[in-house]
Amino acid sequence: MKRSKGIRNRNRTILRRKPRDRGKNPLGRILIPYAPGQMVTISINPSVQKGMPHRRYQGRVGMISEKRGRAYVIEITTGKVPRMIIARPEHILPMKETS
Repeated sequence: MKRSKGIRNRNRTILRRKPRDRGKNPLGRILIPYAPGQMVTISINPSVQKGMPHRRYQGRVGMISEKRGRAYVIEITTGKVPRMIIARPEHILPMKETS
C-alpha cells in the first residue's frame, strides 16, 4: 500500500494538546496584540486548522515583521536562510523573558 505523505502525517505527538489544555480555546490567546519586532514562539494549536504553520516550525522562535489580515508574518532564521511564516494568533505566543 502506498504511504500517505499528507501535511499532517506523523503528527500524533507533535500536534497533541495536553489533557488539561483540551476543550475550548481561551480568547486571551487570540486577543494578544503583537507589534513588529516582537519575539514570539510558534505553538501550534491543532484544534484550529486555519492559519496553521507547518509542523517543522513547532517550537521555533521568530520575530513579528508585519500584520497581514488577521494573521502575522513571522521571520525565522533557519541556518543562513531567513523564512517568512504566516500564522494566525491562535498558533503564536509571546516569548517568555528569561531573567
